[in-house]
Amino acid sequence: MSGDLPQDNRIEVAVAGKSNVGKSSLLNKLVGVRGLAKTSSSPGKTRCLNYFLITPDTGAAFYLVDMPGYGYAKVSQKMRDDWAALIERYLDDSKRAAGIIALFDARREPTEQDTDWLAWLAEGSRPYLVVLTKTDKLSGNERGQSLRRWTRAVGNADAAPLMTSAVTGEGKDQIWGWINRVRRGRGAAVRA
Repeated sequence: MSGDLPQDNRIEVAVAGKSNVGKSSLLNKLVGVRGLAKTSSSPGKTRCLNYFLITPDTGAAFYLVDMPGYGYAKVSQKMRDDWAALIERYLDDSKRAAGIIALFDARREPTEQDTDWLAWLAEGSRPYLVVLTKTDKLSGNERGQSLRRWTRAVGNADAAPLMTSAVTGEGKDQIWGWINRVRRGRGAAVRA
């Protein structure tokens, strides 16, 4: 895994979620560069670890790491297994991964796979942020239902999900606030 990875020891913040969760769109909105992370109407576009060097106005440069989506992408079972192994190996082995932004589609019910992923995050030592995407597609009532549903799935009041939209920019500032705290070593499994 380390052959093509950056060797400059910069801090990394991983961005992970199911295929078609809106990961690339949210990354593009976060950094303000349209088309930086490739988006596609077909899930499974991201097939390896993609590193984006971010140079903020203050503080040291760092990487946002776009991870392959897990879930239902229309690829072979072997490729899905390979992606899962890659993600697990990166998150287990990376000494530079300062935190994980875990994305979930606000319109969907949590699956067993989602709750397993949330439990794994809660048991780990890295700070994480649970982010619900595509909230612009929900009515006010549906937003409330989604937040309650996912808060129950998270099972940790300190890690309540953050509602976001790559279309409207909702949640962008809170995500950046969390990233900056993680970069300074004060991140926690808390809402931004």
